[in-house]
Amino acid sequence: MYSDLLHALPNVFALTNFAAVVIGVIAGIVVGAMPGLSATMAISVLVPFTFGLEPLVALGLMAGIYNGAMYGGAIPAVLLRIPGTPAAVATTFDGYPMAQKGQGGFALQVAVVSSSIGGIASAFALMLLAPPLSKVTLLFGPSEVFWVAVFGLASIIFLLGGNPVKGLISACFGVFVSVIGSDPIYGNDRFTFGQLEMLDGINIVILLVGLYALPPVIDLLETPLKTDGVNSSNLGTEPIWKALPRMKYWKTWIRGSLIGIWIGILPGAGGSMAAFMSYNEARRTSKHPETWGEGEPEGVAAAEVANNADTASALIPALTLGIPGTAVAAVMLGGLLVHGLQPGPMLFRDNPDIVFGFMWQFLFGAILLVLLGGSLATNSFARLLNLPRPLLGSVIIVLMLIGVYSIHGRMFDVYLMLGFGAIGWVMDRLKFPLPPVVLGLILGGFAEENLRLALRIGRGDPMILFQNTTSLILVALTIAVVVGPTLKKRFIDGRKEV
Repeated sequence: MYSDLLHALPNVFALTNFAAVVIGVIAGIVVGAMPGLSATMAISVLVPFTFGLEPLVALGLMAGIYNGAMYGGAIPAVLLRIPGTPAAVATTFDGYPMAQKGQGGFALQVAVVSSSIGGIASAFALMLLAPPLSKVTLLFGPSEVFWVAVFGLASIIFLLGGNPVKGLISACFGVFVSVIGSDPIYGNDRFTFGQLEMLDGINIVILLVGLYALPPVIDLLETPLKTDGVNSSNLGTEPIWKALPRMKYWKTWIRGSLIGIWIGILPGAGGSMAAFMSYNEARRTSKHPETWGEGEPEGVAAAEVANNADTASALIPALTLGIPGTAVAAVMLGGLLVHGLQPGPMLFRDNPDIVFGFMWQFLFGAILLVLLGGSLATNSFARLLNLPRPLLGSVIIVLMLIGVYSIHGRMFDVYLMLGFGAIGWVMDRLKFPLPPVVLGLILGGFAEENLRLALRIGRGDPMILFQNTTSLILVALTIAVVVGPTLKKRFIDGRKEV
């Protein structure tokens, strides 16, 4: 299987495929530099425009945006103390004090080098761990695949944090959307409400754009940008190759990379948790912990290397099992489906050049961060913070409308997207998690198809779902995921009472 990895490398160096990564990284840094925007929203807006592109071009854009946005969030975190992305919160702890001391340029250089190292480590983890895991999952039959889907939903619902009931409601909504349309076996209409446009089901792009792109734009237009931060034109910069000798944070980079990779593989954890864990661990082991929070460059390195190390690693369970580790990975699964690529073990067998090329694109995207982010961030991207928010929000809304309309060339899709956007905005206000909705849509139809196939093999006997060791292990893991957080909470509460 690793021979397929090497065989896919020449495809990545094709002009259009490599240019897509470069453009994606630049666009991602721009998106990350704008407070309120995120990689999830950018990829959601991008997906409709990739229909006519080759799969590797589309995936290269996504990989580049993901890598670029995770670093781009450090720019406003350092200059304005406003994290450009949720994962950049820990970067503000020492990045902003550094900027106040006139070291903003060095803080951004530490951030871009650390981000690149974390992204490279994450890409190698994806290359090394995904192929053998996919080989194991090729042995799965319909009943095992059904339990994998159930385990994936349970993981997102109960490990995401927050209220499990709200997570369950979100997942059920996603599953409901997945069954809209014609029954795949009998051809009956299901929940179409007499609308012919819904006979083919709900296009995942419409849901993604509505849920993930519209609510942040509304917040963007509602919240004025504070401009009391550090002047972006006075950063005290120097060429990055001159700053590199001062960055002696190898222990922090290695530790943070391992933490980020592990957190990325866990469903629902995400870069924010990785950044905080890496920051706290680096501070704990520091010889001068009292200087942290007052402008310690190692603090910036610890936060940025970890929140980038979870990027590609979050795709390990996503590509092999269809279980995304983060919201961005969930959106990327939607991008794969748009191009007819079903996440799961068959992806590696049927489309090795594409899936392994995608891995190489993640690696090159991380490497390009130093070249593009290091030279441009302090000169160009930092000044994007001065753009009027109403202008930025209006441009994004126009792109959303054009992208969704272009799917089928009908206004019904636009109205549907706006409806999902309203639902997403309400869910966001009520603190309902959005990733379970996307995963419910992706895994709902997948689980139904394999459940019905397993029952047909077993001639209607439901015990077919429990007749082999793999299925029983997956059932046990699902129960552990559901019951574990409750038992842990009771154990902690019991110890507090004692």
